[in-house]
Order: sequence, then C-alpha cells, then structure tokens
Amino acid sequence: MLKVDTILDTSSIKRSFALGNFSVFPNTILSPMAGVTDPPFRRLCRELSKNRIGLLVSEFVSTDGGSEFSLKNRKELKFYPEERPFGIQIFGRDPDRMARAAQVIESLEPDFIEVNAGCPVPKVAGKGGGAGLLRDLDRLTLILRKVKASIQIPMTLKCRIGWDESQINVFETLRIAEGEGAELLTVHGRTRVQGYNGFANWDIIGETASRAHIPVVGNGDVVSVETAIEKLKMYPIAGVSIGRGALHNPWLFGQIAEAFEGKPPFEISIREALSIFEKYFGFMMQEDLSSLGALGRLKQLAARLCKGLFPENLLFRQSLLTSETPEMFFERIALFLDDKESLNTSFYPDRLVNLNGKKENDIVFGRQFKG
Repeated sequence: MLKVDTILDTSSIKRSFALGNFSVFPNTILSPMAGVTDPPFRRLCRELSKNRIGLLVSEFVSTDGGSEFSLKNRKELKFYPEERPFGIQIFGRDPDRMARAAQVIESLEPDFIEVNAGCPVPKVAGKGGGAGLLRDLDRLTLILRKVKASIQIPMTLKCRIGWDESQINVFETLRIAEGEGAELLTVHGRTRVQGYNGFANWDIIGETASRAHIPVVGNGDVVSVETAIEKLKMYPIAGVSIGRGALHNPWLFGQIAEAFEGKPPFEISIREALSIFEKYFGFMMQEDLSSLGALGRLKQLAARLCKGLFPENLLFRQSLLTSETPEMFFERIALFLDDKESLNTSFYPDRLVNLNGKKENDIVFGRQFKG
C-alpha cells in the first residue's frame, strides 16, 4: 500500500499526447464499459478528478440491426459539454452500416469516433463484431477505410492483442490502423478468449507502441497510481486507459494527476468515500432513469467500493447490497457513519492488488462487474 506521504518520481514519463487538433492531458482515459460508463459515472469520475481526465468515451454503440441507424432512442450517445474531449465508440460488422452510423453520430459533434475491435462478449464477437474483427482483418480494414472516409473528426481504434494466444495479431492490426488513417490505437492486453480474466500482457502492448507511428494507449490491470506510473515508465506508450480500476477507485484519475504535479497521493476519508453515492445518485436523477435503476447502479458501485474498507465490514457491504430503495441505501450509510465503530474504519482503495488472476475459455458477460 502506498504511503500517504510518498512522492512518486514522474519526471521521465509522458504526460500528454496529441489527438487531432487537441492535446490530451493528462494522458489517462476512462475505458468504455457497457452498463457502467454512462454520463452519471463519467461525470462522477471527472468531478472527483477535478477535471483532470484526458479523455472520456461513451459506452459502445451498436450499428447492427435491421433498420437504418438513427439517433432516436440512443441514450448511450448523450454527453455533456464538461465531458470534453469526448469520443463515441461504435461496433458492428458491416462496413457500410458502420460508416453511415459514424456519419450520423458526427452531427452530435463528439471530438472523435472510435471503432471497437475489442469487445469479447459472445453476442458481439461471435457475430463478427468487436474482437471478432480480429479474425477477419480484411473486414476490419474495410470498416476503418469507410468510417474514415465518412467523417471529418479523428477516428481511433480499440483492439485486443488477438483472438487467443495462438492468434496474436496486434502488430498487423496496428499496421492496418495506421494505413487506414486511425489517429490513436488503444490496446487491451488480453485476448478475446481471456475475456476479463488473467493478466494483461504489457510486453506485447509495449512492443506495439515501439513499432507505432501513432499514439498507442495501454489498457489492462491499471488499478492504482503506482501501476499507472509503472506502465508509463516501463513502456513507450502514449497513455493509460483505466476501466475496472475506476470502479474500485473513481478518484484514481485525480491521484495520477497529482502524482504528475509532484504531490503525494491524497488520503480519502471514509466519510468522503461514502459521500460519493449521493453525488452519483444526483447525476443519475438528471437522466431518464428510474429509482430502481439508479439503486442498481448504486449497488454496483458499492460492491466495488466497499472492498476498500479497512478493516473489512462485510455486514455493512451486505446491508447496502440488500437495500430495497435508494432511501434505505442512504439510511444505512448514515447509520454506519453515526456508529462510533465507523471512526476506526479507513478507506484504502489501493488495497486491491489485482482484479483477477485466472484464465478462462468461456466468457460470461457481466461477470467482470459483479462484486
């Protein structure tokens, strides 16, 4: 665990990169996660960072379907001015539909559009979209070519290192991305078969970055200030993309920014840690979200955040996860904070060393977000 008064040496690492006509600083990205990184969660992370996140990206947007792509009833496309620089990520398998969707989405004036070649979910990858494109690089090439030709703003690509360990083709993917005009490549260091299990292969990410003529951002297992700084020191990457680590510690982007400023990591009190639920709920109430829907998101965050409590309090965690209404959820937080025992509880989100550690051949969507 990092001591509060520890100052990390960040003098030799990159802190920004260029994308289109703007500079991304700090060089951190909140990874898009379906069912998680909606406007309330993105706004929560940005506010907790004091506006020190380099890029935010939408939940991925499907371009598949029987009808013409339309902006109607597309909640995942909504974003706020304070979220900029902001990108919208699209996925699909049909080059013409992807290009048409990108053209329609550009009317919303995002700062860039990202093509998804990394989603491992069977209902996406199994149909040839997402990571499924890594088994059909000719199709990926055509998608990138047509998307690039249909828009004026930057196009980026997110991919995995390959389909499985016998099909590591990220170097070829990089060559295609550069050849078709992508201005940024984000590499998730796992294969599709790994899903969200096992450890990301950062040596392959680093080798990809060393061969690249465009910025390469690394993704996978960045769960603390130390791991972020370590990756930026060890590999020639342009930046880091943080996904599940932000669910355990939504302050992480601000902590990294402060490390860049030569400051020690700030301590988060238990009261401050638990206060973010009301802030998060407030953001959700600004959207067209039901009370029960908001409660589900509160529980999702609580399942992760409570793992940072020290000493662990499984009864308190369970009380939050069994709350039947938002009112009950907040009442149980208030009762916990009023209890004198809570004075002996601390919040250390960096107690989490890793999020996983095993390999699996089967992928169950949603498992990565469970408590």
